[in-house]
Amino acid sequence: MPRGNTGQTKVHLAGKEEDFIIFVDDAQIVKDWRKDKSIPLAQVVSGWKVFVTHKHGAQGVLDTASHSTLENEFGTHQEEEVVQTILEKGDLQETESHERFGSTNDSKGSRGGH
Repeated sequence: MPRGNTGQTKVHLAGKEEDFIIFVDDAQIVKDWRKDKSIPLAQVVSGWKVFVTHKHGAQGVLDTASHSTLENEFGTHQEEEVVQTILEKGDLQETESHERFGSTNDSKGSRGGH
């Protein structure tokens, strides 16, 4: 059975002190939102979490951004305002995960008839 074959779409913003990531539902809806701000943000973002990667770019370990980190970078910790800024100024990144096939539990042994 294939596992892990779903792609991820995120927006990365390199800030002064941290790199910020938000996950979005679809790259096209972000492009549409950038042209037409009347599209509700709830249709664009995939959850309202803002993540930091501790200056490791878009591929670093993701931690939830603290209120003080958001306040220092964006002048506010209001998630809606921060998400809008990241969507407007950030780089859109799409990743495609390839199907993975593999054993799910090698400790089961052969389980063959003897």
